Amino acid sequence: MGFIDFVTTNFNEFLTYTGFANATVGNLIMIVVGAVFIWLAIKKDFEPLLLVPIGLGIILGNIPFKTDAGLEIGLYEDNSVLNIFYQGVRLGWYPPLVFLGIGAMTDFSALISNPKLILIGAAAQFGIFGAYMIALAMGFEPNQAAGIAIIGGADGPTAIFLSSKLSPNLMGAIAVCAYSYMALVPVIQPPLMRLLTTNKERVIHMKPARQVSQTERILFPIIGLLLTTFIVPSGLPLLGMLFFGNLLKESGKTTRLAKTAGAALNDIIVMLLGLTVGCSTQASEFLTLNTILIFALGAFAFIIASTSGILFVKFMNLFLSKDKKLNPLIGNAGVSAVPMSARISNNIGLEYDRHNFLLMHAMGPNVAGVIGSAVAAGALLGFLS
Repeated sequence: MGFIDFVTTNFNEFLTYTGFANATVGNLIMIVVGAVFIWLAIKKDFEPLLLVPIGLGIILGNIPFKTDAGLEIGLYEDNSVLNIFYQGVRLGWYPPLVFLGIGAMTDFSALISNPKLILIGAAAQFGIFGAYMIALAMGFEPNQAAGIAIIGGADGPTAIFLSSKLSPNLMGAIAVCAYSYMALVPVIQPPLMRLLTTNKERVIHMKPARQVSQTERILFPIIGLLLTTFIVPSGLPLLGMLFFGNLLKESGKTTRLAKTAGAALNDIIVMLLGLTVGCSTQASEFLTLNTILIFALGAFAFIIASTSGILFVKFMNLFLSKDKKLNPLIGNAGVSAVPMSARISNNIGLEYDRHNFLLMHAMGPNVAGVIGSAVAAGALLGFLS
């Protein structure tokens, strides 16, 4: 073989490895989707800490390559770097670490000072169980239906944790769907809040929350851990880490650990989680009819959850005296999107009365929603395992 033939043969072989030779229409569609996620994060400020890693992950996961070349670069190829990172998603150990960070950053004082707000967080979980029934009616298997339904809690880590245990084949679609709706909270919830409340209800002023002692804040994670995990032991990985992180924060003696869990460690896990979740959306795995149904059911579940929280506050007000009534605008915060939903409650309230600050009141059902979604996930896991 002459030199020119050698170069030509090897060049042609090289071309078969390039993305241009291996690209499919599905790859190109998903790359555009990833670019849209990044655009929404940067231009529209829709949860950039989540959507930037996920968006770039979607692009990264859909770079075309020759799958039978043994290059060990794809997410689903054993021993590849991305596959090793993905073990944290597939085996479900990223979500508990995220919950550790959430616990270390969360102040439960609003809930401790007004315990009845936990009922709003519980009511918002109707979205999960409503979507579960609908998914079953649409032909999904019980385990798959549970993974899809948890999207209604607007809690990405919980959705990943549950789907990794019950429906790993749908985990990529469920995870992207859950994080997408978390980011779209400012778009989805305000119209529902305006539709379901009256002008008179929107300007209800709630009594200032009482001061919570340090003793109460220390006892809360211990008592909360015992109560919730005795009811649903299968929720221990999430609930245990959530309350552990909060105890680190509130004890007053482990500030360094709490700061590490809530800042550096949490940021690292969120980056890896978002990137690998995005990478899992390879076109061949993601562009299916089931994915479309999952996104539709996820939207429905999230709408039911937000609606249930708002309507439950209106129901509670029927039994409360005039000076103790709750503003229904805090009902949307019963989902687990902390603190996005609480900020939405506050912003809508200020639109109708610039002196009506609802943020601290809304944080009560918002953190209750975190606990509620983890309990719901534990209940489904225990029931279906």
